Amino acid sequence: MESNVVLLDCTLRDGGYNNDWCFGHDTLIGVFERIVSAGVDFLEVGFLDQRRPFDPDRSIFPDTASVAKVFGGLDRGRTKLVGMIDFGTCDISHVQPRAESCLDGIRVIFKKHLREPAMAFCRQLKDMGYIVFSQLVSITSYTDDELMDLIRLVNDVKPHAVSIVDTYGLLHKGNLFHYYEMLDRHVDRGVAVGYHSHNNFQLAYANSIELINRHRDRSRTLLCDGSLFGMGKGAGNAPIELLCMYMRDNFGKDYHVSQLLEAIDANIVPLYAKYHWGYSLKAFVAASNDCHPNYVSYLVDKKTLSIKSVNEILSRLQGDKKLLYDKDYIEQLYVDYQRHGCDDSAAYEGLRCLLNGRNVLVLGPGKTIVDERSSIVEHIAAKNPFVISINYIPDGFSVDAVFLTNSKRYNQQVSAITANAASIKLIATSNLTRTKGDFDFTLDYESLVDRSAVFMDNSFIMMLKVLLKAGVRDVALAGFDGYSSDRENYYASKMEYDFVKRLGSEINSYVDKVLPELGRRMSLKFLTTTVYRAI
Repeated sequence: MESNVVLLDCTLRDGGYNNDWCFGHDTLIGVFERIVSAGVDFLEVGFLDQRRPFDPDRSIFPDTASVAKVFGGLDRGRTKLVGMIDFGTCDISHVQPRAESCLDGIRVIFKKHLREPAMAFCRQLKDMGYIVFSQLVSITSYTDDELMDLIRLVNDVKPHAVSIVDTYGLLHKGNLFHYYEMLDRHVDRGVAVGYHSHNNFQLAYANSIELINRHRDRSRTLLCDGSLFGMGKGAGNAPIELLCMYMRDNFGKDYHVSQLLEAIDANIVPLYAKYHWGYSLKAFVAASNDCHPNYVSYLVDKKTLSIKSVNEILSRLQGDKKLLYDKDYIEQLYVDYQRHGCDDSAAYEGLRCLLNGRNVLVLGPGKTIVDERSSIVEHIAAKNPFVISINYIPDGFSVDAVFLTNSKRYNQQVSAITANAASIKLIATSNLTRTKGDFDFTLDYESLVDRSAVFMDNSFIMMLKVLLKAGVRDVALAGFDGYSSDRENYYASKMEYDFVKRLGSEINSYVDKVLPELGRRMSLKFLTTTVYRAI
């Protein structure tokens, strides 16, 4: 059966989000030649972005002339070559006329608020002879009225294709068909309809073949995107090898899938082992909340929230903010969520009574808890202190209380906390909710954080503020090693956080700044080795 469905491979462009487009020259050529040998209709060779210098190892180019330096002399067979421009990142002056370029076409991606100038740019490219693709980024952000306005612009410019771009993998079949039918019904018959999927819901391939089958008896061309092994931003794309196999087996298309498998084996599997794209918890949470994935990354990287809490914060995203990432906006939502104001005067009075006249030892999670255990044991034997650990119950030490500030750590420790509930006091900040019953002492979270800090809810500093407010004036400290980028920072590897490798020096500087201020009001003594300056 003759099919009016054509396929486009976007490995070298969308896949580049994983490795900053640094595939290496040999991989660029290897992927190119295998895609061409497979007979894929279109090959997207990368981004055109004037902000980036030419690099023969990368598939991101400052101008069309640079593309020819990598791919210009290669046999392209029947495959047409296209590049992509994120509207506003490559001026028309960086684009040669098609007759002087190795590219056959250019795809232009743009958000809906830029549709007027972006479609005008598409017209310029068309006038230069290019096959032009207008790519509707975040199609789910369009209302029907906005999409009809876009269709008006498309019918005026008449690009080669207009594409549904499911940027964040939000579409289920019914939603996809809604956008497809609107385009198919109203767009000029000479313009192809395209579909670029993402796999947040594991639907990229399924949606693609559902759309292909729905399109079966239509007259216009349908263009479906895919990539080798699904390589793409975040959750990745529909695997081009599966799309080619489906089109070969069901529509008689002459795609040579074995060539794609060779490319995957030789070029893509080594990249997958290093960068690992595809379906993930973050991708699912972002898609299930119809939001930009950076919001999820921002909250998860805090390492203070359970996934339940992340979902609750994301549910507060409003309107266009959902898909237009705004760091200040999500930071405020995080702060508002954590701010569970409470009257903690009775709790502090109870702590004053509990700690009255006692030496206090605070245990952190650093490796010196194990490496310098003898110093801690000697101190406990000599001083008989009230022992408080922070966000965990340490192995090998009896503690009198646990200070809890981090819901993720609390969830990790809940079984141990439950088992020791009769003998250990639980001191928690008001952003936490106990699985059953109440904490022994609940303290106002907002009064203990420092919004000006790189890590505003530093549990070590919060603990010292609590002890100061509870009237404690003599504190010994162990297991507060400070953060390093070139060693393990916690006594147990399961406690390790990636962000401390990136922000460790900033966190250390903050603690070094605050400790002397606290040290003027209470005696602080480190029992174990630390990077922090002597107080």
